[in-house]
Amino acid sequence: MLGIRVVPCLDITNGRVVKGTKFLELKDAGNPIDIANYYSENGADEIIFLDITATFEQRKTTIDLIDKTAKKVFIPLTVGGGIKTLFDIRNILNAGADKVAINSAAVADPKIISQASNMFGKQCIVVAIDAKKVGLKKWNVFTHGGRINTGIDAVEWAISVTLLGAGEILLTSMDKDGTKDGYDIELLNIIAHSTSIPIIASGGAGELKHFLEAYSAGASAILVASLFHYKELTIKQVKQYLQSHHIPVRL
Repeated sequence: MLGIRVVPCLDITNGRVVKGTKFLELKDAGNPIDIANYYSENGADEIIFLDITATFEQRKTTIDLIDKTAKKVFIPLTVGGGIKTLFDIRNILNAGADKVAINSAAVADPKIISQASNMFGKQCIVVAIDAKKVGLKKWNVFTHGGRINTGIDAVEWAISVTLLGAGEILLTSMDKDGTKDGYDIELLNIIAHSTSIPIIASGGAGELKHFLEAYSAGASAILVASLFHYKELTIKQVKQYLQSHHIPVRL
């Protein structure tokens, strides 16, 4: 059995790693290349780069940053932000990324999911879903860095992207992002049991028990940002904790 993946996430804007709460109040957290290299050397299973203002600012993800990072980091690298076309995806993969994460572009034209999956391989295509609760057991999909409410039901969208050929879903709870209150277990559980592809749980990690809860709800990977950036927990501590609860991890 493959172990659950522990995945640090680097939210990037203006070439720096930042972290906020509920997609707001962004604070500087350091140099992305140095941080990615540190995580690579200290047990991360993958690293996710999200250029969180690229789409809103109508610009491309910084290829030079991806290239420099890929030359230092020898674990899978997923990159998202500002991706609009198949050409963008090709450029990012050619720069050294192993996977791309698409959100706004997929909502604007869902065909890009199947086209990219067919062209580059399903394993390369991650659909990022930023979801915010709008009612009882109802979450909507937001795009453009959480600025635009699409009105699309997040659970229905997760099912759709699975059928279109996504290889994985990066599921971020906007309500939980940066709060350290734990992942949105209700949302995670519903989507994990409605789809057949791996789910990366994102938003809300605050203590060790939250990782166990996410795994129990169906997460194949757990995404962590501020807890790791500010050295409140280490990757080793998270993996040791999961192992102590008989959850397989990747060593």
